[in-house]
Amino acid sequence: MTLAVVTGASRGIGRATALGLAARGVDLALVARDGAGLADAAAAATASGVLARSFPCDLFDTEALRATAMAVRAELGNPDLLINNAGIATSCPVTELTPEHVDLHLAVNLRAPMLLSAAFVGAMRRRGHGRILHVASIAATVGTPLRAAYNASKWGLVGFMRSLAAELADSGVVTLAVLPGSVDTDMLRGSGFAPRMTAEAVARTLVHYALDAPAAHNGAVIEMFGV
Repeated sequence: MTLAVVTGASRGIGRATALGLAARGVDLALVARDGAGLADAAAAATASGVLARSFPCDLFDTEALRATAMAVRAELGNPDLLINNAGIATSCPVTELTPEHVDLHLAVNLRAPMLLSAAFVGAMRRRGHGRILHVASIAATVGTPLRAAYNASKWGLVGFMRSLAAELADSGVVTLAVLPGSVDTDMLRGSGFAPRMTAEAVARTLVHYALDAPAAHNGAVIEMFGV
């Protein structure tokens, strides 16, 4: 059986992706801060007949993140797929930036995907197959008022993905980034941006690139502008 780790799986894009993978017969390790939301997502996924386990974790906490990666390997084995979806976005003018605001965005949106990729990619390379997908944002291509920390973290995520892709060349392991625009999720509400796509639309894209797209997409940036 194929095993996928999905972060931010308690709601929005992460939950929709988990359910989409479950519908394709993929077992799941679901990671997020919201334990109740994770349990609900896991219960919904098991209706497809797959194994779905919850691993509550605050991705800001490096030690908790490492412990979660170890727990996944110990309880379920090394994953075939990693979907780095969890993210945070809050507004702040540059003149009011604090170390705490910057650190939070960089830790959750960039450091956590980097460390989780590092935790799981070695086993993927040894097997000669695996995929690591990063949910970045159209914000990784532009500047946005009041979102400097968020945008910088997403630009950084794409840069990390491209470096990882270069290391993975000819290994059989693929990494790429999906860059959605305004998605109808809790994160978007109150931002001032109108939704241009659903979480399910992004999830279908992620499932395609996780399971069906050719390996030639290693290093690709998939932009989604909405309708």
